[in-house]
Amino acid sequence: MKYFFSIIFIAAALAARTQSRTDSIRLVQNTVNLYDLEFTDAEADSMLGNLNNYYQLYKGMHRTLPANDIPYPFAFNPAPAGMKISTKKEKFTFDIPLRTELPENRNELAFYSIPQLAALIFKKKISSVDLTAFFLDRLRKWSDTLECTITLTDDLAMQQAKQADEELKQGMYRGILHGIPYGLKDLFAVKGYKTTWGSTPYKDQVLDVDSYVYQQLKKAGAVLCAKLSLGALAYNNKWFAGETKNPWNLKQGSSGSSAGSAAATVAGLLPFAIGTETLGSIVSPSTRCGATGLRPTFGTVSRYGAMVLCWSLDKAGPICRSAEDAAIVYAFIHGTDGNDPSAIRHTFNYTGKADWTKLRVAFAENYFKRLDSNAAERKVLDMYRSLGANIKAVNFPDSAMYPVNLVSIILNAESAAAFDELTRTNRDDLIERQDRDFWPNTFRAARTIPAVEYINANRYRSQLCKRMNDFMKDYDVLIVPTFAGRQLSMTNLTGHPVVVMPIGFNQNGSPISITLIGNLYDEATILAVAKGFQDKTDFNKQHPPLFTN
Repeated sequence: MKYFFSIIFIAAALAARTQSRTDSIRLVQNTVNLYDLEFTDAEADSMLGNLNNYYQLYKGMHRTLPANDIPYPFAFNPAPAGMKISTKKEKFTFDIPLRTELPENRNELAFYSIPQLAALIFKKKISSVDLTAFFLDRLRKWSDTLECTITLTDDLAMQQAKQADEELKQGMYRGILHGIPYGLKDLFAVKGYKTTWGSTPYKDQVLDVDSYVYQQLKKAGAVLCAKLSLGALAYNNKWFAGETKNPWNLKQGSSGSSAGSAAATVAGLLPFAIGTETLGSIVSPSTRCGATGLRPTFGTVSRYGAMVLCWSLDKAGPICRSAEDAAIVYAFIHGTDGNDPSAIRHTFNYTGKADWTKLRVAFAENYFKRLDSNAAERKVLDMYRSLGANIKAVNFPDSAMYPVNLVSIILNAESAAAFDELTRTNRDDLIERQDRDFWPNTFRAARTIPAVEYINANRYRSQLCKRMNDFMKDYDVLIVPTFAGRQLSMTNLTGHPVVVMPIGFNQNGSPISITLIGNLYDEATILAVAKGFQDKTDFNKQHPPLFTN
């Protein structure tokens, strides 16, 4: 068994056991130098008894090891002090195009929108059973090609589809997701099925719980067809049995960690899927695969029953082929069951309409200056101007607001705590990658992050939240190139929502994207603005040729 204590713990042990107190003093001094501190001989000598006491306390704590689902009792709240979060719900129903017909070419059904599929089911032009069988067949046909599916939930899917059809016969219609197939990233628990977290140590794990997101979609009448691949423990696209591929270029990975959710949706293996993001795991695969992803405001979707990577950064959201579909799915999954200390209820008053004369739209000019004159991102601005938007050029002060990479301290400390048991039992040797840049080494190195520095990083984070909110209060939408500057780290830390959507292709034929940043709890506006762009363009309506047959 390996023991992972920081060097300062070893100093404590030496203080109790070595014959040379001087050696212990020097070891303490050398160790604290790693933390940008200097202590005199007398100061270090005074510490030795305390360090030994801490060491004994740690040993006592380690007699039992915490499971991943034991909650962290402190909840991150991205809202600034005094902010009132609206709970007033306006009446709105999604339009269902009831004249939708089945395509002559059955394969085209794979790329129908959620409203189109809902129309076919509601008008009984196709049953949920037949639609589910269609998507299950596509999953069986293409999952090995994309390496995007961990578990087919076909028995459950057919059971839920039959129930949806029976309810419809009896005049019970649950709404626009009634009878619609979908997939879950395989870090959401579903009773009776493995929840593998994409990694060998957990590949046979079955959790006796239904995650909140799954429960909400079940109530909506949606049909779970598959648990989809994720990079091991929510990192990148390599999992215990494969490496998920980009549907546009099978020589390239789909990026991660919501790898299977993005790949399967874009390839038309499912109408939509659920992903999660801690630091880019919805944004990155949505960009790589050409999906439309919504990373909601932190805390607006309960994470109950989902794997914890980082309590104060993890977020769940839909990965779809359009902003309208993402809005539909989010309408059903946002909220809380009371089991996630960070989750809240807020109003999602989406109408899909953008009043361009009133919307305050800005773009990060300092980011756009770095782009070529004919870059696709610039054409996005032109399109919005043609729609009537008055777009203001602003300087996004990322260096001023975010001079230090706080996210590394916070994410690494929390994730090492979340997987303490994995490290201490030595099962981290089973993880798919063992290089310096992957989880096993990250978890070990994070042992040296002092609690003081972790707490102070979060204090600086609170300043960042205030500065970001002060900056965004003058705008409804901020348009940024997806991976420009430090905005991805910043908005994950501050909890601001984003929509990422495809806007063209790079020279290698892979999609590229743009990102719309919104204000806290205002997913409705950025989704409407994204829909406005997609109503006038066809980038999100293009599909990888291999999967259209």
